[in-house]
Amino acid sequence: MRLVALPPSRRVWFFDLDNTLHDAHARIFPSMHDQINAYLMRRFDIDLGGANSMRRDFWEKYGTTMNGLVRHHGASPAEFLRATHQFAELADMVVHENAVRHALARLPGRKIIYSNAPRHYVDQVVRTLGVARYFDAVYSIESTRYLGKPSVAGFRMLLRKHHLDPRRCALVDDMLENLRTAKRLGMATVWVSPVKKSVPYVDLRVSSVTQLPGLVFRYAH
Repeated sequence: MRLVALPPSRRVWFFDLDNTLHDAHARIFPSMHDQINAYLMRRFDIDLGGANSMRRDFWEKYGTTMNGLVRHHGASPAEFLRATHQFAELADMVVHENAVRHALARLPGRKIIYSNAPRHYVDQVVRTLGVARYFDAVYSIESTRYLGKPSVAGFRMLLRKHHLDPRRCALVDDMLENLRTAKRLGMATVWVSPVKKSVPYVDLRVSSVTQLPGLVFRYAH
């Protein structure tokens, strides 16, 4: 198992945010999808079906709708993110396990959040989760000049910033494309998913990050 290549205390853990440290599927993503569809309908004068199709197509091809819009339509990332991440009651929409904080406290090594979401959203979710004290740094999409996951460039920016050898690092994420890039760079990979299947570039699968400390210590001995 790739994670035992280093003692846990020497590992640097990069954590995704949505659907990794909390459940965004339940309330946040449905609202976000509605906001993205509304943005696409306004910008391209299309109906809801066309907006849904465009959003899903870009997500599947480029990892985010924003990446597809920037690549094919010259969209402003900042404008797109402002229009699609407006949540009047965000704190009430965050669904999470209280045990996540305990798991982060038990997990040895440095920890960094690396999210594709905008700064205002990331900061509010981190405050709601009460996990800021467990992380050395928190990075949003702006931190990588909008070159978010699965872009290799975004990963390299953060690795250079912290003078990190990717072989010391692990990415904990729910998105397989993000994990694929991390593996190509030499990082270890942890897939957060209820789906039980073998993926060549995934070193460890957990259904919840609360399982991670126990598994890391088990395999380390």
